[in-house]
Amino acid sequence: MTDTTAGAERLRRWRLVLGGGEADGTGWAPTGRDAAMDGALGALYGGAGAGRGDRAERSAGLGGSAPRVARWLGDIRTYFPTTVVQVMQRDAIERLGLSALLLEPEMLEAVEPDVHLVATLLSLNKAMPDTTRETARAVVRTVVERLEERLAERTRAAVTGALDRSARTSRPRHADIDWNRTIRANLKNYLPEHRTVVPERLVGYGRAARSVRKEVVLCVDQSGSMAASVVHASVFGAVLASMRSVATRLVVFDTAVVDLTEQLDDPVDVLFAAQLGGGTDINRALAYCQSRITRPADTVVVLISDLHEGGIRDEMIRRVAAMKAAGVEFVALLALSDEGAPAYDHAHAAALAALGAPAFACTPDLFPEVMAAALEKRPLPIPPPTT
Repeated sequence: MTDTTAGAERLRRWRLVLGGGEADGTGWAPTGRDAAMDGALGALYGGAGAGRGDRAERSAGLGGSAPRVARWLGDIRTYFPTTVVQVMQRDAIERLGLSALLLEPEMLEAVEPDVHLVATLLSLNKAMPDTTRETARAVVRTVVERLEERLAERTRAAVTGALDRSARTSRPRHADIDWNRTIRANLKNYLPEHRTVVPERLVGYGRAARSVRKEVVLCVDQSGSMAASVVHASVFGAVLASMRSVATRLVVFDTAVVDLTEQLDDPVDVLFAAQLGGGTDINRALAYCQSRITRPADTVVVLISDLHEGGIRDEMIRRVAAMKAAGVEFVALLALSDEGAPAYDHAHAAALAALGAPAFACTPDLFPEVMAAALEKRPLPIPPPTT
């Protein structure tokens, strides 16, 4: 690229960033596709003469017209990559108050489905008319299927591997020998003249390990700040519930507690049964989960919450201590999303860490490894804190 071409490209990019008017100083006028892109940006972040660098001074240009917004949604999907489209959609919903327009089917058909859009739709669930509900379910199902495609295979592989490793024993009874693994472990002892393997080390399963399923309890805070975590938890819950080797329970809570285990065969049903928003009573939710635990030593409880407790704080901590003392493997996740840790209660996080249950934010891609470590009762793969 020549210096002249590079200079023109820089001017073009600055002009699109600054938004035109006297303040941009580029002297470059967009045409064709660039003019259309500039119009789409200007409708959200400010019209001509409104610099996009100062969000507080921008004035919206979309208004409250559903047809206009639908056209704009189509335009940004034409001119920008999916990741940028998702950011612009979130900005439009948050800054321009377009949530109500998402209750119209033609609007939903124009949007780019993503986790944040699902969270917005779920928050509007009670106000959603019947004419919109099926379209909304289709949008939610699209996002759920994408997440399952991305995460299901890895989750099943990680959990199955963890269960196999935790159940394996080197001194099995004859009926419990895993002959395939035993042969592979002793191939170096193959005697060609006898056409046999001498098994110096036996690999198998203990009787208890073969007969007892592990239990996983997902206890998910459904307050508004945890919306993306609820979406991901419903997908992971459905994946775990599909595995015969794990008994999975999904509990969501705000100030009330709802057990959604019976709906785990369809995470879309789970999501529409959730009620995002409201207060938080972690202690009550943990009390319910604790009451459903029958084999503590074979149970993993995963609390997904920002730990802003509205219930009885000291009792919540004592309850976690009691579960751990009984043999429950307790995992505390501040979030289950790609956005990192939200604002959270640091005092409660420190109290859990003192009990041996450090609280940390977990991405969906890391969650299978976290579950595998918990099932094997080994140290959790806690990511380093972001700066």
